[in-house]
Parts: sequence; C-alpha cells; structure tokens
Amino acid sequence: MEEAIKKLLHGFRSFRENYFAGDSELFEQLKHGQRPKALVIACSDSRVDPALLTACDPGDIFVIRNIANLVPPYEPDSRHHGVSAAIEYAVNCLKVEHVIILGHSDCGGIHALMERTADRPAGEFLEAWLDLAEPAKQAVCRQLQTSSDTTRHRACEEASLVLMLENLLSFPWVREKVERGRLKLHAWYFHIATGRLFGFDRQSNEFHVLTEAEN
Repeated sequence: MEEAIKKLLHGFRSFRENYFAGDSELFEQLKHGQRPKALVIACSDSRVDPALLTACDPGDIFVIRNIANLVPPYEPDSRHHGVSAAIEYAVNCLKVEHVIILGHSDCGGIHALMERTADRPAGEFLEAWLDLAEPAKQAVCRQLQTSSDTTRHRACEEASLVLMLENLLSFPWVREKVERGRLKLHAWYFHIATGRLFGFDRQSNEFHVLTEAEN
C-alpha cells in the first residue's frame, strides 16, 4: 500500500480512537443530525483546512471548498450550481448564523487569474471559473500599476474576498437574513508565512489582524 494512503488510514484510526472510543457524547448528538453555527467557504488548497485552522470538532462548521474560495452570483437557472446549492442548504436548511469566506496568501487560483492572458488561458475549466474574480483583478491592476507582482497578488487575494461578499448578497434570501440581523457575513484572510488571520472591516474598508501568531 502506498505511503500516502497508509498515512490517511492511520489518521482515520486516530480519529476513531479520539471520537468513538468508549461512549462518545459528541457523536451521540451528531448521529441525530448536524447543527453548525457557521458556513465556511474556503479554498481547496491543501494547506488551508478550515476545521484544522479553527480547531473545530465534527459538526461545528459546514464547509464549501473550491479553487480560490469563490462565490458565484445568484443565477436562478437550470444549470448545475454546486456552490450555490450548498450555500442555500446551509443558510435556509441548517440556518447557520455566520458565513465566513476564508482566503489565504500564495493562492494558486488567484495566481492563475493574475497571470492568465488571451494567449495563455488558465485551463479548460479554470478559465471560466476564475472569471468570477476578474473584476477584482482589473481593479487591482488599475490601482497598483507600478507595484510588484507580490503586492498585486496579495491585493487581488483580498479584493476577491470583498467581491465574494457582494456576490453573497446577490442571493435574496442571504440579503434578507443579513438585513434582519439573522445572518452575519465575514471575510477572513490567512497569511500562511506569518500565521496571522486578518478580517475585513467594512467601516475602514481594510483587513485588520484578528489574531496574532504566538511565538
């Protein structure tokens, strides 16, 4: 058996020992259903696991993961909308109280967005998917024309998060719950190199440190 699979199975055994050994009160509750308080929309990046980063137990958060943690706008048509369906389920069925869009530094999806050109598309499926964040790219390129690629990439990672908040509000039932105070939206940015977590503040229109890394 390959080492990668062995590691996963060993991890599952540890999971069983931690959560199922003896009488597990947590899974006694979870076998009857889930009641997460938050939906986290995160990147598929293997370094940014929402449950691991927030030390959550099973059942604490409902998670959607995709390339570059993008949220499509509300489009009520007959096409397949996996992300929209999951948002609808979390908000209307599970009645989560918070939606957190979790982005991160060194995002491969945002890098592909920033580097793609008409002659060099991002990929067969990535190209159309990354169109969701194209307005963020255009804004950053206008505002930071003379800045370094590193600066512009980070700015796009953050700008895309703010854009996705606006896309969330295009869903009528999301907007309604936000306006009634029953749902709160958050944009968080995890900086991998420093271990810092930033949150977007609408009043200042900036990201501020939510928690520092402990050295």
